[in-house]
Amino acid sequence: MIEPALRLRRAIHNRDTLLARRILKTHPHLLHNPDHSRDGLGNSNLHLAARLGCLDICKLLLTLGHEQPTPALNEDHQPAIQIAAGLGHTEVVLLLCEANPETILLQDIRGRDAIMCASQNGHDTVLQILLTYAPGGAAKAVGQADVDGNTALHFASSHGHLLVLRTLLAAGAEAGRRNVWSWTAASYSATVQAEVYLKNLVTDVQKREKTAWTGGQSTQKRAAGVRLVEDDMGDGEPVG
Repeated sequence: MIEPALRLRRAIHNRDTLLARRILKTHPHLLHNPDHSRDGLGNSNLHLAARLGCLDICKLLLTLGHEQPTPALNEDHQPAIQIAAGLGHTEVVLLLCEANPETILLQDIRGRDAIMCASQNGHDTVLQILLTYAPGGAAKAVGQADVDGNTALHFASSHGHLLVLRTLLAAGAEAGRRNVWSWTAASYSATVQAEVYLKNLVTDVQKREKTAWTGGQSTQKRAAGVRLVEDDMGDGEPVG
């Protein structure tokens, strides 16, 4: 007879939500059910469902309290959202963001997070969802680095994902940020096209920032001028 733990994982592989529900009702202790096989990495049921993009089973597991009181991590210290983000499972990522946005910034044993994984694999829609829900804002999220000092921008550049580069820079990523080897994201560009594209994006961002700063200065000067005129009028004789 097949053990319940294995039957449950097979049900997830087959996207059989009803069978998974019945097994968990009979064996509630299998809610996490870490896979300790040779290549299992200790992945829980949610890790497996997230990897396969099984939205309904992810919903079931969350409803049953899979991520309570703390998110489940595998042997690489990865939360389920990191796996889903790297594979581009948009609906699963959205579900996990809404359920527990703190997992977005959790870093694994290599210092990588869900945003880096999405950037590395070119999943721009997933990236935008992660940045929307990231605790502390998008600028803080894109500033995280792995153990080698690589940011999400480094990963996107090294794999030539142009849309992701644009999204990251718009979110506030620092183009000049260097890793522990003193390499910038542009230095890792997968192609000449990606390098040129990134440099042009950086130039555009710098121009907009300069324009915004100049406009702000002009506004302050005009406001100061108005105050001076008002003060002069107040000190003189009444008009009329």
